[in-house]
Amino acid sequence: MSLLSFNLPIVALLPFAAAPFAAWATRYNRLASAWIAGLTTLLTLAILFPSMQFIFAGETLIQQWSWLPSIGFNLAFRLDGLALLFALLILLIGLLIIFYARYYLSAKDSMGRFYAYMLMFMGSMLGIVLSENLLQLVVFWELTSITSFLLISYWQHRQDARQGARMALAVTGAGGLALLGGVLLLGHIVGSYQLSDVLASGELIKGHDLYLPTLVLILLGVFTKSAQFPFHFWLPHAMAAPTPVSAYLHSATMVKAGIFLLARFFPALSGTPEWMWMVGTAGMITLLLGAYVALFKHDLKGLLAYSTLSHLGLITLLFGFSSELALVAAIFHIINHATFKGSLFMVAGIIDHESGTRDMRKLNGLFKMMPHTAMLAMIAAAAMAGVPLLNGFLSKEMFFEQAISASGTTLAAWTIPVLVTLAAIFSVAYSLRFIHDVFFNGEPIDLPKTPHEPPRFMKIPVDILVVLCLLVGVAPMFLISPILTVAVASSLQTAAPEFSLAIWHGFNLPLMMSFIALVLGVAVYSMRHRLFAWHDRCLHGLDGKAVFDWVLWKIIRLSKKITDAFDQTTLQPAVTWVIGGALMLSIITFFQFNSPLLGDRVLMEADVITFLMSAVLIIASILTVMLHHKRLVSLIAIGVVGLVVALGFVKFSAPDLALTQLSVEVVTIVLLLLALFFLPQHTPQERSYIRFTRDGVISVAAAVSVFFLTMA
Repeated sequence: MSLLSFNLPIVALLPFAAAPFAAWATRYNRLASAWIAGLTTLLTLAILFPSMQFIFAGETLIQQWSWLPSIGFNLAFRLDGLALLFALLILLIGLLIIFYARYYLSAKDSMGRFYAYMLMFMGSMLGIVLSENLLQLVVFWELTSITSFLLISYWQHRQDARQGARMALAVTGAGGLALLGGVLLLGHIVGSYQLSDVLASGELIKGHDLYLPTLVLILLGVFTKSAQFPFHFWLPHAMAAPTPVSAYLHSATMVKAGIFLLARFFPALSGTPEWMWMVGTAGMITLLLGAYVALFKHDLKGLLAYSTLSHLGLITLLFGFSSELALVAAIFHIINHATFKGSLFMVAGIIDHESGTRDMRKLNGLFKMMPHTAMLAMIAAAAMAGVPLLNGFLSKEMFFEQAISASGTTLAAWTIPVLVTLAAIFSVAYSLRFIHDVFFNGEPIDLPKTPHEPPRFMKIPVDILVVLCLLVGVAPMFLISPILTVAVASSLQTAAPEFSLAIWHGFNLPLMMSFIALVLGVAVYSMRHRLFAWHDRCLHGLDGKAVFDWVLWKIIRLSKKITDAFDQTTLQPAVTWVIGGALMLSIITFFQFNSPLLGDRVLMEADVITFLMSAVLIIASILTVMLHHKRLVSLIAIGVVGLVVALGFVKFSAPDLALTQLSVEVVTIVLLLLALFFLPQHTPQERSYIRFTRDGVISVAAAVSVFFLTMA
């Protein structure tokens, strides 16, 4: 059997298999775990590489094995252009992050634990993008929530890391449950959980009565994972993680999982007014909110976190436009964002590593001390701002063009180009702040240590990503067009539309919007001090985390009240609620199915022995209840009940059940007799007539209910 017939599950599962070895190897050599993680990533790329030729030839590879066919759960993996693009992003940027983290982590940080978590997260992401079965995709989706929780809380001694990890897990975990509900509805509509069947049933899904709840549930999963409004607040607070984690999770992988799902389900769910309003609105609000707040963050990673929110909103808005060319622009920007944002996060880590702080109010004039790092940061930030001859400029131009196309001819719709231009203005302003406040703008102020360039090899991953920003900016058709074409085609499930990645399209409206954004962005930055003062005075207290904490506090208080009402630390109320709930269910069942109270079967004739044994059973049961305070007597009565039940099994020709009943009865009685040795001989009498009456009513009602249920 050829490796190509089962290489996809190996690609997804190999990082999981290597994770324990990465954790174990650090016992013998601190750097061994980094070598294992790096070699595992290279080996995974090598296993994936032979399949690439088929994808660029326009084929789709599916490898599957039947597992639980009764519920439609197969082990199924799919490689097409979209999956290949994301797999390459996960593996290639993951390899750079692994190399970078080897120099970033300090001697007191556990490298084995870090790289084990990284490999598990890498495998989870690969599982998402390579899944053909939707139930399998949900499993990997939840694994990304768990492994990202471990990565964000890696510095367990820090309270902000623990809180950020719990918040991320709560939000994305809840979204995962919503996604599971949406996937189950999709499977119900289509009759299959195979992605190929779902993508081929777009018209059936969009015309079904369950389309809207299915769309809402899936979008809840998308918005929580990709930090779209109103679930955006968890991502900035996840920045307490080590910088390599932020560079990986928040530029190329975790937050892109929801974006991947939008691209994956595009043929099946897009094109309806509901899709355009929900996806487009969430994307637009996130785009504007992230771009605005990023300008006012003094922490380098805080600025990058909110800029990530803004760019994720940009991509989501493009999907909301629902056009084929908007999809091209969205996937193109996914690639560009991964390169310039990954490099900027690593630059922020270098600055923090070598200066001891990320506070831009202290970081001034670092260009003289870190010229190489400064040049890398300037190019990457310029790409983020959309400066010409860099990759960000090309995808931003396509974004502007699609915003104009979506605006139509109505005056109200022209708010779309205006708003996206406003977001671009703030994008230029916060990019300029990243460059000017850190590397120029005077001298450093009270830095914990003297800044200097990092080790040479620590800069190599940043060098590679920045060079890609330049090369894609000047030669996009040569570098990006092949992978972009197959990714768009597989996302659309048809041939990719004609598109141009040319650097120059002449003087047109998108170019004018870019020029306005650059000029006004510089103007906004020049007025930053007055804007900072106004923001701190009017909007400083606004934070989604405060709303999240308030909701969480209310939920905890409500649950405590409910628990106190049901659980009064005694057995009787708890049993009362259980038996009362069972009674309500049985009554509802009778009314729902209109069952005859005494059933419709012909009853067997009763003889004298049956009446006698029934009388003994009833009397023994009553004695057990009435004499329960005399423990030995009640125990004997319980034994009589068990004996009569065993005789009933004998009468109805079930000797195996009779023997089992007798065995259990003997063992139970012996154990209870031993227990009586350590207990008082008598239990206190019940003195409350109210409780006595309540318990009696419930007992009789339960007995009557069981009788009628048995007869029915």
